[in-house]
Amino acid sequence: MDRVGQHIDAFNHAVGTGDWQTFSKRFAADARMSFVGVPAGPYVGRPAIAEAYETNPPTDTIATFEPTNPTSDTVRFTWSSGAGGTMRFAWAPTGEVRELTVTFD
Repeated sequence: MDRVGQHIDAFNHAVGTGDWQTFSKRFAADARMSFVGVPAGPYVGRPAIAEAYETNPPTDTIATFEPTNPTSDTVRFTWSSGAGGTMRFAWAPTGEVRELTVTFD
């Protein structure tokens, strides 16, 4: 789960700095990011993911997360605003995020 924690730390840093280009490098070149419960995405490829974050940047950080299935890197999270959801990660052999699915409550 260290890699999930590192990803969340990097996300929170990008929220504070606006540096979405650096954050997007955490995704594989052909990564896919999709959302359930909000009208966004899916975004395919690192450039599309970076553009999505730069065009509509999140303003809330992730306040907490807890594993729900450590073997699949699925975690529950809570935004600093109080809302929450689930993130499911799949990783490339290089350690980059290959797929991220975010489901909002």
